[in-house]
Amino acid sequence: MKKAVSVMVLVAVAALSILCFSGIASAGEEIKMVGVITKIEIAGKDAKTATATLKDNKTEALVVITVNDDLTLDKFKDHRIVEGDEIRCKYEAIDGKNVSKLFRKTAGC
Repeated sequence: MKKAVSVMVLVAVAALSILCFSGIASAGEEIKMVGVITKIEIAGKDAKTATATLKDNKTEALVVITVNDDLTLDKFKDHRIVEGDEIRCKYEAIDGKNVSKLFRKTAGC
């Protein structure tokens, strides 16, 4: 009887710890989407950030993505990525902003 109770307690503790750690891991979860750029705003000529508004192909929702990597910012400035382009994007919600981790055209370069 004592052995059965010990096993039950051990299983309960293990289940509780798994639930706790999975909640922490999902807080910084990457979100993937494909959408069309409806608006690009660069914060100035020498700015290190820009915002791009994408219309999600699945939900039709507008999602504002903050872009801060130099390669993508150069593509915005050189007009290699423009409004109307279809984009494959990965981002994380950090401090209420959707921060880009991957931002690339679906049709290639």
